Order: sequence, then structure tokens, then C-alpha cells
Amino acid sequence: MNCLKCYVCLWKTIKRKNCIPLRQSIPLQINEKYYKLIRFSKKVNYKNELLAGFTVAMTMIPESLSFAILAGLSPLTGLYAAFMMGLVTAALGGRPGMVSGGAGATIVVLIALIQSHGIEYLFATVALAGILQMMVGIFKLGKFVRLIPQPVMYGFLNGLAIIIFMAQVEQFKITESSGAVSWLQGIPLYIMAGLTALTIAIVYFFPKITKVVPASLVAIIVVFAVVIGFNIPTKTVADIAHISGNLPNFHIPQIPFSLETLQVIFPYALIMAGVGLIESLLTLSMVDEITNTKGSANKESVAQGLANITNGFFGGMGGCAMVAQTLVNLNAGSRARLSGIIASLLILIIILCGAPVIEKIPMAALVGVMMMVAISTFQWVSIRIVNKMPKSDIFVGVTVALITVILHNLALAVLIGVIISALVFAWDNAKRIRARKHVDENGVKYYEVYGPLFFGSVTAFTDKFDPMNDPDQVVIDFKESRIVDMSAIDALDKLSKRYKQYDKTLHLRHLSEDCRKILKNAEAVVEVNIQEDPTYKVMLEK
Repeated sequence: MNCLKCYVCLWKTIKRKNCIPLRQSIPLQINEKYYKLIRFSKKVNYKNELLAGFTVAMTMIPESLSFAILAGLSPLTGLYAAFMMGLVTAALGGRPGMVSGGAGATIVVLIALIQSHGIEYLFATVALAGILQMMVGIFKLGKFVRLIPQPVMYGFLNGLAIIIFMAQVEQFKITESSGAVSWLQGIPLYIMAGLTALTIAIVYFFPKITKVVPASLVAIIVVFAVVIGFNIPTKTVADIAHISGNLPNFHIPQIPFSLETLQVIFPYALIMAGVGLIESLLTLSMVDEITNTKGSANKESVAQGLANITNGFFGGMGGCAMVAQTLVNLNAGSRARLSGIIASLLILIIILCGAPVIEKIPMAALVGVMMMVAISTFQWVSIRIVNKMPKSDIFVGVTVALITVILHNLALAVLIGVIISALVFAWDNAKRIRARKHVDENGVKYYEVYGPLFFGSVTAFTDKFDPMNDPDQVVIDFKESRIVDMSAIDALDKLSKRYKQYDKTLHLRHLSEDCRKILKNAEAVVEVNIQEDPTYKVMLEK
């Protein structure tokens, strides 16, 4: 019984007989490895995956087209990105259920490069950004997404929800033959608003009837049928762009391979890689919370990088995870990779032969679906608990949301939020350093330090000592403290020299092993007691 098929048969027999002792007697490798594979396969609902993939494709097309046109690119460049990003990350990524495509967050940072150097430099930059993202995954740096605090996540999602909603409001504008852009008025406005309201109503109420079919897909089909059946004149996908084309072709970017070229594209590639990974890994964390499962940040980083490299050599504009489409996918019942693969292949089929039908879909249907996505993306719980949150967390969340909305720069918003949170954390811990003092029967004075010793707390730490009036023997006990950084080492070095000026001896006790390692440069002036050092056990990542 050495094959997976035998293990599957055995597990089915055990499950059918409900034999718990026999289950527990199965070898460990079966319990932990093969049972997970069996359990995962049983969770795949092929109907949900198929319908979710179709719904995701319908919502991804207009967004990819819009951002491609915004950047001055061919509409097919955006659709190729949606196809390649979605297929590669769905098949190889570290988070089943997450959707990637030609996202606006990454292409926005490249608009200046496109305008100054052209589309060939864009392809080279996207490929280089993919290499940088793969390196992040290979060197296992994706785990640093854990350093993003919850208030930053709230601000990020709230700001993103507002951006998604406002982008749908822009669809109520129309470009006239003269090139001027104006708001819809009169009958066209009422039709667009009515169809959008109908879509929202279906998405909201249909799940109360049944959840067998995704409400978003039902809304798109119903509104499409209404418009076609009653021959209602309204804005359609064709009013944005025509999406018919061929298979993407392999293409090496036509740029000079020189140091000067690298100097031009590397800063853009670095920014794009950072923006794409931040949005992708934040989306991964969001899906983890929704599905109560755990994705692999490093594996997702490698997949994102490989997808962008593919874009660079096959004419796509690159991209990253798409929060709105991911939520559409999850709300449609998808929990596996299949829906993302189906959505990507469907986009390719539409490019090749389905464009005439898809171009007739009313924009009002897609706008209504995305508005509901924006509403569900907004973290309403952050408003309900705002009176229970620390003021610093409220400030961080609001700041991140405002930067996201105003600048449309998700990476900058998250970076500023993390910096503010880190500074607040450092200030709070700097105030917590304490020293309990006592003198034993031998005249030795003890300072029992509580709280971390780092750059923020060194001043308060140093002020607690009195080298001039202290006895000849002084012991600093670090059993309840940690030496964290170079500022702490420098403070101890200066303190020991002050005691030495008065011919007094300073002893450091109960230092952990990591603290002793960083104190080697101070061993000449201090005595370290290592006999009773505590052991710090850190949970290792699997």
C-alpha cells in the first residue's frame, strides 16, 4: 500500500465505518500529507468554481481595459495582463481563491516611464520587477507582511473600497466625439442609474433566495437580458474599447542592453515590485482571515514574479492581486485554484472569439457588481469599534485611508502607516523602562531593569544610575529586560566607563544568549554573568 490511490481507498473505508481508533493508527505521513490532499479535493465545488470564474472574468475585463487606456496602452495589453497574471498565480501561487490581473496599482507607477521612454521600456521594467519579486520569495522575505498592523489593514481596505466605488461613479461619464468628457444627463443617466440599481438589488437580495448560483453572475445575466430584450440604449463594454485580438506572442523588449538602460528602469521596477507585493500580500492576509486558512506569502511572491516576467516577454502590462475581484471570487463560493484558472482562460477565449458578445454587456451591470464589492470591502467594523481603539490606531487608519484615496499609492500609504505605528510602539515602550533598586548585606547595589533597552529608552535608562554615589560593586540585572540594538550597547558602554572613572565595577547579569552576542565589544569593560541566563524559546516557522 504505497500509492496515493491505496491511501484514498483506506481513508474512505475508515470514514465510512467511522472508526476513530483505526484513524489514529494510520501512519503519520498518511494523516498529515495524504489526508490533507484528500480533504482539499473534497472541498472543491466544481460548480461554484466554474460560476465564480465566469463572474470574475466579467468584472476583470472592464478594470483591465480602463487602466490600460489610462496608461496610454492598447486595450489588449491590459487583457493579456489579466490572462497571464491570473493563470500563472492561480496555478502556482500560495493562496487558492486569490485573483491576480492587470491591476491599476502597478501600472499607475509606470505611466511616467511609458510617456518618456515608450512601451518597450515598460515590458523590460515589468520583467525586471518580476525578477525582484521572485527574489523576495526565494529568500523568504514575504513573511515580513506580518509587520503590517491591523489599523493599517483597516485603512488600506477602507481607502481601497472608496477608490473602487469612485471608479464606478466615473462610468457615469461619456466621451463625446470631440474628445470632451461629460456626465450623462437626461434619459441616458436615468437608464444607467436604473440598471445599476437593479444590479445592486439582485446582488443584495438573490442570496436570500438561494446561494447555488453567484448573485453577481445572476445580476449580470439578468441586466444583460433586460437590455437586449427591450433594446434599451445604454453604455456597454464596447464604449470603452474593442477587445478582439490574437494569442500573445513571445517578444524580447527592444531596448539597449546597457547600464544606462538599467539605471532608467531599475527605480521603476523596484517601485512596481514593492507596490505589487504589498497589495498581493495584504490581499493574501485578507483571504486568510475570510477563509480561516493559511496561505504562503513566499510562494505567492515567487508566483507573482513569474507572472510579471511572463508579462514582460509576452506583451502584458503586468499586475498583482486584485482585491475587488478576489472578493467577488470568494463571495461566489470559490475556495480553490480552479476559478482563477477558468477566469483567465475565459478572458483568452473572449479575446480570440467571444468579443462580439462580451462587448454588448451593459456597463451598468458591471458597475453595480463592483459597487457592492466596494461596500463589502469597506471595514464597517472599524467604525463600530472606533471608540474602543487607541487614538494612535485611529490616526494610523485614517491616514492610510486618506493617502490611498488621494494619491492612489497603496505602497506609500502602507509604508507611512507602518512607520507611524512603529514610532508609536517605540515611544510607548520607551516609557516603560523601569529599574528597581536595592543594596544587599554585602553592600552591593542591584538595579533590576524592566522593559526593553533600545534607542528610545536609553536616555531614561541612563538617568536611573548614580555612578558618583553608588557603592564599589554595582549589578544590573536584565532578567526582565532585553538589549535590543546598537544604541543600547553604546549606552551600556558609556555607563560602564563612567563607573570605571570612579574605580567602581559594573556587572551585567541574566543576559540572554542573543544579548551576550551583541555585547562582545563591551566585554573589556564589563563583567557578564552567564550562569543563570534565561532561555528564550522562539516558535519556528514551518
